[in-house]
Amino acid sequence: MTLSLKLPRADGTREEYRLVGTPIARPATRPTFNRIAYAAAHVVSDPLRDTTPWSNPAIDWDATMAFRHHLWGLGFKIAEAMDTAQRGMGLDWTGAQELIRRSLAEARTVDGANLACGAGTDQLDPADARSLDDVIRAYEEQIGFTEKHGGRAIMMASRALARVAKSPDDYRKVYGHILDQTREKVVLHWLGEMFDPQLAGYWGGGRFQDVLETVLDIIGDNRDKVEGIKISLLDSAKEVALRDRLPEGVLCFTGDDFNYAELIEGDGRKHSHALLGIFDAVAPSASRALAALATGDATTFRGVIEPTVPLSRKIFEAPTQYYKAGVVFLAWLNGHQRHFTMPGGMQSARGLLHYADIFRLADRANVLDRPDVAVSRMRNFLAVLGE
Repeated sequence: MTLSLKLPRADGTREEYRLVGTPIARPATRPTFNRIAYAAAHVVSDPLRDTTPWSNPAIDWDATMAFRHHLWGLGFKIAEAMDTAQRGMGLDWTGAQELIRRSLAEARTVDGANLACGAGTDQLDPADARSLDDVIRAYEEQIGFTEKHGGRAIMMASRALARVAKSPDDYRKVYGHILDQTREKVVLHWLGEMFDPQLAGYWGGGRFQDVLETVLDIIGDNRDKVEGIKISLLDSAKEVALRDRLPEGVLCFTGDDFNYAELIEGDGRKHSHALLGIFDAVAPSASRALAALATGDATTFRGVIEPTVPLSRKIFEAPTQYYKAGVVFLAWLNGHQRHFTMPGGMQSARGLLHYADIFRLADRANVLDRPDVAVSRMRNFLAVLGE
């Protein structure tokens, strides 16, 4: 039986939308990939315990951990406590510590489970940062906490550093000091201002070519401590420019939620690995595509992954920092959580037409895992929002 529902359109009318997608089957066993693939996982809020959701949101830890098992079962590593989990936009450092502790403990119960944890400076309000030493102490606290609990760090971009740094040399000083202390290799994090406007001018600002030289200098000076770098600029040419010049053994992790399909496949010379927020939302499709690529089946890889790209571009459209709402919306439609509420009330960051477009594109990309559940929930959602 064909499922359908009425969806609003931008011209104020409604259309009878008939679903066309086919859910992606789960693998019988955990697949293997020939690309390192981190999925940046979201947290599930607990609306029955939220008393001050804007400042101290309650987390449903059971549902949050269950979603990580979902990702591990599909072959992914997890990038924990990243911006997808609303670090600095709903989840503070206290909440992130609990998330990191719980996820590291949970990973130890699963054979082959792997994760790395975001470590930044968000316990330091950028307005309170007075010096580079303030930033260094904040990084030391978070990376030290992560390593003390047996985790590996992803050194997140720092709003406080963007505020106090006066030159590229200031970035070299901070990163060099921190990387000199870490026990494990670290993944660096180059996040564009479209994801976080407070990061404007990061690495010292200026032309991209100048900024690139600063980043390469930092990596070159600390290459024994750098596993790789995640670059999220939504510009494939800039990512390739970085990728082509990384030292041997230092990996490029795409964070480009617009162009990930071509960057992961590569250009015949080099390819990117992945650390992506969109993998949270399209995990079964990404898993199947990556498993096919590992066998040399690029045709299946493209056929499965490319339909997810228009969906990702919609979710990450400007203002890009609100993409988390689309990620959690799909988790709800697919039955991974019982509600569509978010820390900080972030579900209100996007409008009804945006969510209707996500529904259409998710169906066409075969991302609706349980179409009957998705239709039922979408109808309720439309009714609540006044459609």
